[in-house]
Amino acid sequence: MGLLSNQLGRIQPSATIAVSTKARELKAAGRDVIGLGAGEPDFDTPDNIKQAGIDAINRGDTKYTAVDGIPELKRAICAKFSRENGLDYTPEQAFVAPGGKPIIYNAMMATLNPGDEVIIPAPYWVSYPDIVLLAGGEPVIVDTSIGNKFKLNADDLEAAITEKTRWFIFNSPSNPTGGAYTREELKALTDVLLRHPQVWVLTDDMYEHLTYDDFEFTTPAQVEPGLYDRTLTMNGVSKAYAMTGWRIGYCCGPVELIAGMRKVQSQSTSNPTSISQWAAVEALEGPQDFIPERAAVFKQRRDLVVSMLNQAKGIDCPTPEGAFYVYPSCEGCMGKSTPKGTKLETDEDFVTALLEEEGVAVVQGAAFGLSPFFRISYATSTEALEEACMRIQRFCSSLS
Repeated sequence: MGLLSNQLGRIQPSATIAVSTKARELKAAGRDVIGLGAGEPDFDTPDNIKQAGIDAINRGDTKYTAVDGIPELKRAICAKFSRENGLDYTPEQAFVAPGGKPIIYNAMMATLNPGDEVIIPAPYWVSYPDIVLLAGGEPVIVDTSIGNKFKLNADDLEAAITEKTRWFIFNSPSNPTGGAYTREELKALTDVLLRHPQVWVLTDDMYEHLTYDDFEFTTPAQVEPGLYDRTLTMNGVSKAYAMTGWRIGYCCGPVELIAGMRKVQSQSTSNPTSISQWAAVEALEGPQDFIPERAAVFKQRRDLVVSMLNQAKGIDCPTPEGAFYVYPSCEGCMGKSTPKGTKLETDEDFVTALLEEEGVAVVQGAAFGLSPFFRISYATSTEALEEACMRIQRFCSSLS
């Protein structure tokens, strides 16, 4: 009998973390590598938020807190949802976790029975299917297309729903594509969900504040109040406030679900870090003016990357509405060979050769469930992005 569980055999390690690790190892060995794998803003956490963390330390707010968050942060979360999303929640409907990933994990562990199905549009964030598998559920992957900007249409959602469907996991703006759903596109999906009362919605709104070109963000329970009682609306401070390492995710939803999630968290991580919680209170309640300023910088980078990638031979890169990723097709490079003789049969071959021959680290589309594509994070300096895109152009031109 082996040491490791059968359940562990159902899942894969995170591909995005693996790419970042490989890039770091090559850099440490002296290679000139530009890492475009990590979904992490290159901006620093704002000073007022840092100071709130320091103040918490100096006050002695370094003890255990309630398992699912301090009252001050829960009140700030409810105020945020009311102010920005028109959603009214009470603090007993609010939940804080050490990052967004544990929220998804807690929700799935608290609700899934063996054989329960969870609909996930592809391409998807790498962790969704694996968390479902770990919780004993079955991910039902529904492919989208580049022609529809990687957005799920209502007919495909309808076709995927069965009596076993328990959840629909939804992410807009999307990691990995940056695609974001308009109110009308979202309404078409919520109309389908209204007809299937057994299906709950987990909406991952992490990139809410990173949208471009006058795009107006909406979230499912806001678009369709009829879904309020079976929607878990999730967000966090990682992306908009450049607080990835502080590890704070939050959500609001029905009291019964929140109680179940609290039970899971009480036996896994316990409370999120006290200091990070106080910093998150300041993030949500303090000045917000830096967010659109930073979004404007991301937009410039997006435009640069899309333009340069579309000048690369065999690459087709749509213009996303949000987040800080692009998800270009490398189909035009498939079947070709690199100058070193590597034949490119898959997007994994493409990203491996790109890293080895040009020192650019990106993530293969297979990790996100849709090939042949790759993901680039443009949350890095303009200079690094320009150099990386020039290398990608050179790499693609060298293929024969």
